[in-house]
Amino acid sequence: MPVHLLCEVLAYTLGYRYYQRLRTRTTDPISSEHRLWIFVGCSVGALLGSRLLGLLEHPEVLLHPPGGALYYFTNKTIVGGFLGGLIGVELTKKRLGITASSGDLMVFPLLLGLSIGRLGCHLSGLEDGTYGTATALPWGIDFGDGIPRHPTNLYEILFLGVLALLLWLQERRRPLPNGRRFQLFLAAYLLFRLLAEFIKPTPPLPGLGLTAIQCACVAGLGYYVWVWWRRDRAMAALPLE
Repeated sequence: MPVHLLCEVLAYTLGYRYYQRLRTRTTDPISSEHRLWIFVGCSVGALLGSRLLGLLEHPEVLLHPPGGALYYFTNKTIVGGFLGGLIGVELTKKRLGITASSGDLMVFPLLLGLSIGRLGCHLSGLEDGTYGTATALPWGIDFGDGIPRHPTNLYEILFLGVLALLLWLQERRRPLPNGRRFQLFLAAYLLFRLLAEFIKPTPPLPGLGLTAIQCACVAGLGYYVWVWWRRDRAMAALPLE
């Protein structure tokens, strides 16, 4: 059974159905037509970002790819997809003149879809390539090569569940400002991936000490630090009433 493909289809299907349900229960400031264009921009950006970062993970094989030219079209990463999708969405919104957040409504569907997708990665074992390094911890899992490894996909599913709970509890106490839910989600995910990559066998880029995914995470986190710094400066400049 192609368990990874099955979980991937379930992730897209259930995530989108959940998004549709949330949208029917929420006053969406973005029209359906504009939402469609935002999805297009997100999809194009995510596809390009995912493929590009996937290729940069192993630059040493770019000139002689294993399996031939098909290699250039099969590598993909979630981090690259998120960052590429973010760029695609922001460019599309700027073109359409949209200032309202388009990502807040997607956060919980994304958390659901990611969790299902990571379950597929875990069940695929060594074939998926997302397992962790060897460990002597009692919860290490042998994926078939006789070596107990960090179950990094299970770590990620646990993290996503905790993040969903924290966001839900925060918004029960006090609604977050426009766009903040997605910012917190993506910044938290990038921080998690930055740390989780240290227990994965992917070699760091020469001279940097970090993998390509970690470099992308640092860039994404730097972007949000800049966004929040600008916001704080703008708020501090407002006259006191």
